[in-house]
Amino acid sequence: MIWPASAEAREASNEGENPRGVALRGNKRELKVSEVHTYLGKSHILQGISLEVSEGEIVALLGRNGMGKTTLIRSVMNFAHPHRGSILLEDREITRLPPFHIARLGMGLVPQGRSIFFSLTTRENLEIGKQTSRQGQWTLDRVLSVFPQLGNRLQNLAANLSGGEQQMLAIGRMLMGNPKIAMMDEPSEGLSPLLVWELGRVTNELRKQQVSILLAEQNVNFAASLSDYVYLINNGTIVYQSEPDVFAENDTVKIRYLGV
Repeated sequence: MIWPASAEAREASNEGENPRGVALRGNKRELKVSEVHTYLGKSHILQGISLEVSEGEIVALLGRNGMGKTTLIRSVMNFAHPHRGSILLEDREITRLPPFHIARLGMGLVPQGRSIFFSLTTRENLEIGKQTSRQGQWTLDRVLSVFPQLGNRLQNLAANLSGGEQQMLAIGRMLMGNPKIAMMDEPSEGLSPLLVWELGRVTNELRKQQVSILLAEQNVNFAASLSDYVYLINNGTIVYQSEPDVFAENDTVKIRYLGV
């Protein structure tokens, strides 16, 4: 299955943008994770994870629930402290830095479950995402041009938004920090097919703006059809990696590790 939004990415190739499916491995490296081991209590969750995200690239991290996707995201942000290994953001070591410092260096996060502030308005949630130390194109007006439905909800409490609007709010809040790279943890979770399609449109829009993305997902068709490269995680290790078109043809891997 080819996700509808991927057609937009392919059309972008005629405008000098990076189309989905064209390997970007030779571009400037934004994120490099090397041999990371992370424990939660006594449980050895990540067991030597290595992956890379290049500039302007969407990288899909696929795997079932409980395989380590969220722990990897949390390890990069140092919410879960890696026991050993190295994490580089634009060749700068960030493994031991506090999360707020990592965000100021240009790492954006859309966490699983959104984690928006329900008692605040839409505008207030967006304003919280600002990084005063970072300037860039992502102003409030720019974010609302990507998410016009939020413009009509600025004074509404976040608790009163629909699930899809809350997800767009979480992404918009992340963009207000003008990140170099965005990590999205299960962004399609709980969304209707129509809203997942809209999420695909937005993700392609971010690609056009040269925001690199690490997309952790269970929705295989959605993530693989948007991505430039695919990693598959199982029991805390990377068991497979390839370009998405190669992955799409590998039924043995999909059945064995994803049950599809």
